[in-house]
Amino acid sequence: MSVLLSLGSNLGNRTKLLDSALGLLRGVQGVDVLRVSSFYETAPWGMEGQPDFINLAAEIETELAPLELLKAVKCIERTLGRRSGARWGPRAIDIDIILWGDTVRQTLSLTLPHPEYQNRAFVLVPLAEIAGDTREPVTGRTLSELAASPEAMGEVKRYELDH
Repeated sequence: MSVLLSLGSNLGNRTKLLDSALGLLRGVQGVDVLRVSSFYETAPWGMEGQPDFINLAAEIETELAPLELLKAVKCIERTLGRRSGARWGPRAIDIDIILWGDTVRQTLSLTLPHPEYQNRAFVLVPLAEIAGDTREPVTGRTLSELAASPEAMGEVKRYELDH
């Protein structure tokens, strides 16, 4: 199954943490990382007064069930220093499952597609780079269309690695 992920970090060496997360994701049995977007720098969303984020998107192919993948990404987050804190607060690493093919479901632990992602440019711009023609299963709009829509809030700029 093709799955789209959003990864972000705003603490420590952000690009190194994202690279480490991708490396650990590649090590999960039943997961193949197919494509990874460029790095993008974005202002924090939801809580001001914290460092800017570096975000990227990844497309994976997986044999895992949704809750198995969720468990795996939560383990990766903990391994890389993610700790409980304020909602939308600073974090070493954040990995969100955004789209799982055309699956639409809501459970206590996982909602697909990810809630509110279609309003967040920091998620949509990297996703559109690697999967712009992918159609969102609820609205039928492509990720490129969503990324260009006025609802996609927040400034996103490509982050050059020579920083």
